[in-house]
Amino acid sequence: MATATEKGFYGTGRRKEATARVWIRPGTGVVIVNGRDINVYFGRETSKMILNQPLDVLEQKGKIDIEVNVRGGGLSGQAGAIRHGLSRALCNYNPEFRPALKKAGFLTRDARAVERKKYGQPGARRRFQFSKR
Repeated sequence: MATATEKGFYGTGRRKEATARVWIRPGTGVVIVNGRDINVYFGRETSKMILNQPLDVLEQKGKIDIEVNVRGGGLSGQAGAIRHGLSRALCNYNPEFRPALKKAGFLTRDARAVERKKYGQPGARRRFQFSKR
């Protein structure tokens, strides 16, 4: 599935309720998220670190331009979705990257999500206090 378009190589990433559409192309290391710079979009260093993990593993930091559209969830879920999408796009860009990304666990979709709240109860797992009388 070599998905190369005029924008570059594409990968879709998901985490919690977030979905990220990621395009990469050879460049100078510019990262644009929803039309904004990564430092403007993500305030936390941990979110930026999560996003850059695949590039660190492959030693591609500063060699690839990244453009991302991400929707849904919070900033933490969005960072995880971008990491997943970036990893998949890197596999499309160069299939030799796949074993390293697979070993690091970046190609696996993390299926953990918030459990739904049940009717008649205050939360997903929380129950009303039992009353004997």
